[in-house]
Amino acid sequence: MQRSFTNLPNAVRKICVGLSLLTLPSFAAADIELTFGAYTADKPTEVVKQFKPILTYLEQDLTERLGEPVTFKMRIARTYEAGLDDLVAGHVDLARFGPASYVLAKDRDPKIGIVAMETKKGGKTFPGVIAIHNSSEIQTLSDLKDHSFAFGDASSTIGRFLAQEQLLQVGITSEQLSDFEYLGRHDRVGTAVGQGTFDAGALKQSTFLKLQESGVPIKALIEFSNVTKPWLHSSTVDVNVVDALHQSMLAIQDQTILEAFSKSGFVAGSDDDYAPIRAAMSVSEDFGG
Repeated sequence: MQRSFTNLPNAVRKICVGLSLLTLPSFAAADIELTFGAYTADKPTEVVKQFKPILTYLEQDLTERLGEPVTFKMRIARTYEAGLDDLVAGHVDLARFGPASYVLAKDRDPKIGIVAMETKKGGKTFPGVIAIHNSSEIQTLSDLKDHSFAFGDASSTIGRFLAQEQLLQVGITSEQLSDFEYLGRHDRVGTAVGQGTFDAGALKQSTFLKLQESGVPIKALIEFSNVTKPWLHSSTVDVNVVDALHQSMLAIQDQTILEAFSKSGFVAGSDDDYAPIRAAMSVSEDFGG
């Protein structure tokens, strides 16, 4: 007759319990829930529309790479500063930032890292534009002296730092402008120039072209080079998730996904790629205002 487990001596019973635990089925790990962060460089509805396809792709691809379900939710900040705060505080796990915002975030938390850099036709740069009204008689950057200028956000790479660097190269500081203002979003800058509220303004090329196509009467005075955007991970994301994100983003081939934010792919990036932006941010301190 089989002896009852409860009748075994205590010492033996403990051994049997330990052995029985080894044979219990393991429980599946909890789903991985990640938050993607961005800020409203354009209309919030456009931001959501831009990133839904790539987040859907990442959910599916990461689920396969990590062997457990991965889901994303989106957190859209109303300002560059709020988006930066979200990343530094760990409220978002993955974020798409402009180069200047990356520099500011990295300065606040050195453990923030680059998952991947966007590419434009295989390169790591893309144009910014200083736009003027179609009827404007301004011909050169130097002609902007004593005219009004619309910048984007105070933390914008194109909309502030690089544009101010361009103006400083021809000797124009804030004191040489008749007026200037930070309007926040690129589309607001282009629209204001088209309405004649400002004589010139700085915005990214993709928004400039969309506004032109929609009938806003603006043209390019000059174009200047900017480093492509980095996709960043917060300091709280597990290293295995970071590695999977890196591999997943480098593997994207679907042009429908990439064209949603006007880029052609992703490549590995490093802090050194953003040295020109750090330099421009330093130079812009001489602009004043």
